[in-house]
Amino acid sequence: MKDMLIPSVGIITDIRKDTPDVKTFRVVAEGGGKCFEHIPGQCAMLSVPGVGEAMFSITSSPTQRDYMEFSIKKCGCLTEWLHSVEKDAKITVRGPFGNGFPVDGELKGKNLVFIAGGIGLAPLRSVINYVRAKRSDYGRVTVVYGARSKDDFVDFEEIENEWKNERDFSVHLTTDRPQEGWNGHVGFVPAFVKEVGLDPHDTVLLCGPPIMIKFTLSALVEMGFERTGVYTTMELRMKCGIGKCGRCNIGDKYVCKDGPVFRCDQLDELPAEY
Repeated sequence: MKDMLIPSVGIITDIRKDTPDVKTFRVVAEGGGKCFEHIPGQCAMLSVPGVGEAMFSITSSPTQRDYMEFSIKKCGCLTEWLHSVEKDAKITVRGPFGNGFPVDGELKGKNLVFIAGGIGLAPLRSVINYVRAKRSDYGRVTVVYGARSKDDFVDFEEIENEWKNERDFSVHLTTDRPQEGWNGHVGFVPAFVKEVGLDPHDTVLLCGPPIMIKFTLSALVEMGFERTGVYTTMELRMKCGIGKCGRCNIGDKYVCKDGPVFRCDQLDELPAEY
């Protein structure tokens, strides 16, 4: 097994502009294929010498054998650099970090609900496409996804052209505000989940801005969902990935080692700082 602390050189072979401030980067190892294997929900450390390094969710499914993808929002020195490069640029990649979602454990055989806000779709996309590739291992799938506007939906073409046509998939999109050219639902995700008609016996995977997670979780509990059946990810707190810098320490947990994926009942055991 490859040491996750030893970087591999990755070549950016494709760049897709998803939104005004999000691009998806396809990365291939120098010798071809992926830099390493991963579980949906795990992260990788991307580095550019002289620029910086940061942790990002791996947004492609492990079933994709030829490359890895990262959907990255422009919000700092490293991301500014990435958004300015062209194909064939080289970076270093380390990983995988974190525990990932239990796709071959607790989630197997379940009906799944994916709830995302904005760039929060990124870590869930890996799980969704893993489920699509192993369709017979899971029940029906519901996707509830909200963004500020139509232009801010990540992977919009994939959602429209592939997810909506998948067997036993239902996709529900909403925007924060009305706009010309958008005839879909308008409203915030926490209120929208109540309108969709979710089954409280389904298992939920939830990711988005902290305020969205907070109010969506409250809405789910109000609807009858058990906190033991709701998973979320906290990778925004991760920095070093190996539990040494202390940035992600909450109580007796290190998010990078014990997470970033947690069931919501596990979050109840963390101190109020969360």
